Amino acid sequence: MSFKDKNFRIVGKPMPRHDAWEKVLGNVSYAGDHEIPGMLHVKVLRSEYAAARLIAIDTSAALAVKGVETVLTAEDVPNNETVTKFGQTHTVGGFEGLYRVLAEKKVRFFGEAVAIVAAKSPEICDEALKLIRVEYEPLEGVFDPAEALKPGAYLVGEDDSNLICQYKVRKGDIGAGFAKADVIVENTYRVPQVDHAYLETECGSAWLAEDGVLTIRASTQVIEHFRGIAEVLGLPQNKVRVIAPMVGGGFGGKEDITVETFLALVVFKTSKPCTMTWTREESLLSHGKRHAYTMKYKTGASSDGKLVALEVDILSDAGAYVYLSPWILLYSTVKATGPYNIETVKVDARTVLTNNIFASANRGFGGVQVCFAYERQMDEVAKALGMDPLELRRKNFLHQGDALATGRVLEHAVETEQTAINVRKMLGEKTVSDKANILIGQGIASSMMSYGRMTFLHDTSRSYVSIELDGSVTIRCGVQDIGCGQKSSLASIAAEVLGVELTDVTVYFGDTALTPLAGTTTATRQLYMSGNATLKAAQYIRDNLLNKGAEVLKVAVEDLDLADNKLVVDSDPSLAMPLAELVKICASDGVELFNLAQFNAPAREFMDFTTGQGQVFADFTFGSHGIEVAVDTDTGKAEVLKYVSSYDVGQALNTLSAEGQIEGGAIYGLGYGMTEEILYEKGRALNANLATYLIPTAMDVPDIEVDMIESHGGIGPFGAKGLGEPSSVPSAPAFVNAVCNAIGKSLSELPATPERILRALKN
Repeated sequence: MSFKDKNFRIVGKPMPRHDAWEKVLGNVSYAGDHEIPGMLHVKVLRSEYAAARLIAIDTSAALAVKGVETVLTAEDVPNNETVTKFGQTHTVGGFEGLYRVLAEKKVRFFGEAVAIVAAKSPEICDEALKLIRVEYEPLEGVFDPAEALKPGAYLVGEDDSNLICQYKVRKGDIGAGFAKADVIVENTYRVPQVDHAYLETECGSAWLAEDGVLTIRASTQVIEHFRGIAEVLGLPQNKVRVIAPMVGGGFGGKEDITVETFLALVVFKTSKPCTMTWTREESLLSHGKRHAYTMKYKTGASSDGKLVALEVDILSDAGAYVYLSPWILLYSTVKATGPYNIETVKVDARTVLTNNIFASANRGFGGVQVCFAYERQMDEVAKALGMDPLELRRKNFLHQGDALATGRVLEHAVETEQTAINVRKMLGEKTVSDKANILIGQGIASSMMSYGRMTFLHDTSRSYVSIELDGSVTIRCGVQDIGCGQKSSLASIAAEVLGVELTDVTVYFGDTALTPLAGTTTATRQLYMSGNATLKAAQYIRDNLLNKGAEVLKVAVEDLDLADNKLVVDSDPSLAMPLAELVKICASDGVELFNLAQFNAPAREFMDFTTGQGQVFADFTFGSHGIEVAVDTDTGKAEVLKYVSSYDVGQALNTLSAEGQIEGGAIYGLGYGMTEEILYEKGRALNANLATYLIPTAMDVPDIEVDMIESHGGIGPFGAKGLGEPSSVPSAPAFVNAVCNAIGKSLSELPATPERILRALKN
């Protein structure tokens, strides 16, 4: 039976998550909850300079402390320096970057790991860390990406340039496009580094199993780091096992290796179990941030509101190491035009090394920075034309069948226009202020964000599904559940296909030794990739069950269904058979009741990097946010009065979970717009704690009204689209557009703090 026209029992319903009760009752075991008798505690000594030559390290005094088991530096790491390749190389810069476990030769950022201590208690670790003597030769460093590009600039790495890579997109004759424009608007937009600020900081434990396998249980989005860890230690890959229990928040910050190699090194050197948990300050100083960007936008429009030309220049601050900067810049380059059909386009983008904390993946992965620029620009163009911002957007929105500036035709559902109409309607009329110092404003913002990895990566995911003799279902899949319901989604898919209840499904996840590898929980890919793999495996079992059922009951397969733990005959309900009975018949006759399925994403070769033409992503999720604010002109404080959101979700597997993703994404993105910013002084973060790095709380956000469109036009299971990252992308520009609407002034920098709002009011 096809599921396209099926009346779902579980999919699309507001179901409690598969693991909801375990979380509510506090029974979920996270990485930091694991204890092993006699385990060592591990801590890191971090650089007190952002740029310095590393002359010498003396660990003798630390080693002499009673209770210290080992002190390790770069010379103790079998393969301390490796070049991590993220993909193929091309003529404008490779997807690769130097990875160091511990600083060697020179340090590149304040807080870089220099040495690690393993001892019998955290207190002993702290005592030993103070006794390590490091001789530095401070260097000048460079902290501004524009300065880093100048001739003679300080070189952050070992190459002869700080430029990592650059991309471009060309569509039509940009000069001719601007010649047709009746209005030209130019602005420079700036967005800062921000942190992920997840509840659970980086943590984990490690031990040597009886079979000699080095086992790491860590809070990670990528269990497949076992390969990189094996390379660092010089071990066969099958001698390293990584387990990811439920993760207490990731948002991309746990996509890179954090504690894993430190733990592995200690076990490798001592053969003793160990544990490590970073403090909040350590986390803020030491893991990758969202990239800071400077973006110059020049937009040409005709008098009737048609966008005829767009010229974009993007400068990205990669920080001290390459990590995922080439990928993220490519995302930004492709998405720089937003969900708009623009006649001529010219985009140039560069990412550059500096001595700031390295930047890497963060929710929105290159799409969120440019969204702020193109959505602020749309409001500014509308103002220049004297046009309603929604009307301008509607004149230029892309629709299904249109092509991006990269030439890629959007063959799947594109409901951006309807989501924008929805949020305007949901906002309603402006609240009327009864105070002279309170100004009310409304703003909307729309976005496009890919789900799934870039097509040239030839992505795959595997999932194993089996049905047991009592009719219960087992799933084994290497997903990392980072709190978004990845595990629960797989259970919903299998339960729907095999006609059982959610409570009948057990999911084993995130273990390189016991679950088929499913790839990273990043790029909003798991529902799309592992969901389709699970659907494929469950469908195989379903087909076997229905074929045997048709044989036993002597009816047509097309007349059968699986529902409510039964084999159901649509034309004659009296012939229904308990599912467990059918399973036993199948088992007795040797019918396969299990399947390991692999889902392969559509694959494409590289885009043409001389023109920026080609397909980079398999599909996009489109949506809009709307916000109403009240701005106090005495203090500059902007209070959010209303928050509404509309997304085309394709098909919601669980409407409660989908709404939760949209609401969570909205709040996450609002912090980017309102308060969040890493503040630096010569590479040193000045606000490395949650007292000074401010994130939104329940006091800052009203109830969020959500409208979901179900176009069934996605490429995920049952036509689903991804929501994890897309839901956060337009939050910041919607907020700033609302503030600008209230005060009648323009803001071009994030976050829109009270200080910046007051400054704008005075200009």
